[in-house]
Amino acid sequence: MSQAAPAQGVRLVVVHPDKEVLAQAAAARLLTRVLDVQSVRSPVHVVLTGGTVGIATLAAVAASPLVPAVDWSGVHLWWGDERFLPDGDPDRNETQAREALLDVLVAEHGLPEANVHPMPGPSSVATPEEGAAAYAAVLAEHAGSSDGGVGVPAFDVLLLGMGPDGHVASLFPGHEGLSAQGTTTGVHGSPKPPPERVSLTFDAIRAAREVWVVAAGAEKAERVAAALAGDPVAEVPAAGAVGQARTLWLLDTEAAAPTPAPAK
Repeated sequence: MSQAAPAQGVRLVVVHPDKEVLAQAAAARLLTRVLDVQSVRSPVHVVLTGGTVGIATLAAVAASPLVPAVDWSGVHLWWGDERFLPDGDPDRNETQAREALLDVLVAEHGLPEANVHPMPGPSSVATPEEGAAAYAAVLAEHAGSSDGGVGVPAFDVLLLGMGPDGHVASLFPGHEGLSAQGTTTGVHGSPKPPPERVSLTFDAIRAAREVWVVAAGAEKAERVAAALAGDPVAEVPAAGAVGQARTLWLLDTEAAAPTPAPAK
């Protein structure tokens, strides 16, 4: 894997006053994007993320008056990564997403359960590698002709959170997962618990039409600045999260604050 950030489409940085407004704005933007895509093609493929702001965004989607305007029968939902924990575990991204939004969409707005594609955990597979292989197979089943032959759907929006260390999905600085081949990878020894996870690879992430990185908090400002400056992906994985057509950074003012210069 190259140590430099890859080429990308258009990049846009949008800064909101605080994390609450950020979540509300990201939700409105996501719903508008889905509606726009549905006006020209179907199905729509969206990759969800976990984390505080990611789940707050999904909760804001659930409360939006735009929800009934979407044809949810034509939307497929995926994940960028998942903790290798049993089904229903409260720390799984899937569990939190279902509570925040997906259960309502299935029960009240016509989202088929078959269109929800969680990453397998120990309830159905023995290892993260088996989970990654199983997820890669499902991705390949839905792959279109416009993914460049990667073997994933041409994701219309791929949402990512970013950690204070600059990680995205479960791709951590200096970790072997950064150079994983294919579309998915099993992760061991994650520096953030739990140690075992399943993640999309950079190949899968970069096949997305649009990648949206959502980050809030002063503890992320240094890594946001480094990613936007194009620092090496091995040091700041978020620098490698780019979309084919557009890369959108959605930040609050604290995450977007410039890093103070070191004292002389």
